Amino acid sequence: MSSFGLAIVLSAVTLSAASLPNPAIDAPKSDKKTEVAVVAGGCFWGIEAVFDSLKGVSGAVSGYAGGSKANAHYEIVSTGTTGHAESVQITFDPTQISYGQLLKIFFTVHDPTEINRQGPDDGSQYRSEIFYTSDEQKKIAEAYIQQLNALKAFHGRIATKVEPLKEFYRAEEYHQDYAKKNPNQSYIVYNDLPKVEHVRREFPELVRSGK
Repeated sequence: MSSFGLAIVLSAVTLSAASLPNPAIDAPKSDKKTEVAVVAGGCFWGIEAVFDSLKGVSGAVSGYAGGSKANAHYEIVSTGTTGHAESVQITFDPTQISYGQLLKIFFTVHDPTEINRQGPDDGSQYRSEIFYTSDEQKKIAEAYIQQLNALKAFHGRIATKVEPLKEFYRAEEYHQDYAKKNPNQSYIVYNDLPKVEHVRREFPELVRSGK
């Protein structure tokens, strides 16, 4: 079996709840063309690659949220002492993809029951968190977590935090589009490409052609 094929097999173990329900509460349709969402679900390389592949997403940026500007640097964040989480800022068109749909994909491509870790990565910087940018986003996120817990969609209760976004700090340039630039790196092959492939299989209607 090829390393990529093995990665797909391994992903079946780590990607909990392959088919999640749509959020019962979602944002109503509006004429607004641009909105921003910020989520953290482990190493930002794979999360960025997932959202960058979606229709309606005009930008996915790796960065840091939850701490201060003074310590928003990879070497310091990696110590797990800064309060930051490796995060992704998603700029999207809500007329093409809803906030609730983004959250459904977010919960599909990481294990939200893990506390301060994700897969091989350990530390508070790898925690699962949703940083909302409006009261509406907060309402949708909290309601969806309650919905998934009630359905017992995962093997345990969801540990994802829901907190207001104070500031998002763009990560160093070498982190941007990292999975796309390094598709053969073993970490990417085993941990991140399976996430992108999973989304392509489960949500073909939401993935841009050529992604």
